[in-house]
Amino acid sequence: MERWERWNTLVAGVLAPLLVLTGVLGFAVPSHLAWLSGAPAYNLFHIGAGLAGVGLLVRGGVRGAVAFNLAFGLIDLYQAVAAAAGLFPARLFAYQPLDDVLHVGLGLGLACLGTLGWRRYAEPETSRRGSGIGLV
Repeated sequence: MERWERWNTLVAGVLAPLLVLTGVLGFAVPSHLAWLSGAPAYNLFHIGAGLAGVGLLVRGGVRGAVAFNLAFGLIDLYQAVAAAAGLFPARLFAYQPLDDVLHVGLGLGLACLGTLGWRRYAEPETSRRGSGIGLV
C-alpha cells in the first residue's frame, strides 16, 4: 500500500466513526454548552455521513476511503460557503463559528488528501508500473 493510500485509509477510519460520535453527542450535549451547532438535522447529517464513511471503508477498502475523503472534503467546503452566503442548509443546520472553521480546515485537508489518493486510480495501470516512484 502506498503512502497516500495509507493516509486515506487512516483518516477515513478515524473520521467516519468520529462523525457518528459527533452526531450522537450533538443530541446529548445541552445547546448552551455546545461549541458546535446542535441542530437535529446537523446531528443526523453527521451520523449519516459517518455511517456512509464506515460503509465505504468496509466495502470499498482503499478506494472507498479515498472516495469518502474526497467527497466529504468537498461537502465540508460547500458547507463553509453555504454558511457564509446563507445557502441551503445554513438555516437548517444553524452553523456556529467553530463549525465554519472546521469545515474550511477539514474540507481543504480531506479534499487534498482524497485528490492525492484518487490520482493513483486515474492513471492507467501501465504508467504506474514503469514509474518506479513509491512502488514497493
